[in-house]
Amino acid sequence: MFPLNLPNVLTLLRILLVPVLVVALLDATPNGSVVAAIVFAAAAITDGLDGYIARSRASITTFGKVMDPIADKLLIAAALITLVSLHRVPAWVAMVIIAREFAVSGLRVAAGQQGVVIPASPLGKVKTVVQVAAILAVIATHDAWALVLLYIAVLITLVSGADYFLNFRRRIEEARERMVRDRRGTA
Repeated sequence: MFPLNLPNVLTLLRILLVPVLVVALLDATPNGSVVAAIVFAAAAITDGLDGYIARSRASITTFGKVMDPIADKLLIAAALITLVSLHRVPAWVAMVIIAREFAVSGLRVAAGQQGVVIPASPLGKVKTVVQVAAILAVIATHDAWALVLLYIAVLITLVSGADYFLNFRRRIEEARERMVRDRRGTA
């Protein structure tokens, strides 16, 4: 069981909004794109809000650490895959963004197994904001500028992913050096 605090409830809400988003996008109801845009925006807001509340109230939980990034990836992946099926986003764009998300998640798992925590970088946070803005724009409008914003998101996604991988090696080396220093200090 997980602690039922506000940040965890917001994370769960984001996960529950994913199928609502997909149905709103796929359903041929009037104003489906508007409904989907509102749902996506609400879900995206819970992403920033749950982390802020958890840190400010010192209510960070293991559940939140694990499920928050999963909820983020579900939201982004579901939106992109659905938009691809509607021919509103090129499939390669979705593949690049989703592949980067899984690659960085795998990197974090690998680092964690070596006792190294890889927090979100400033560039990673910019990537998230631009991705959300781009996907929201594509959901809300069929204008060309929305696709341009999406291509900018792809570029930032690639640069951010490269940054994580380049810094991964440095962090692992720093962790090894700390372990060697610690062993020498206790010997």
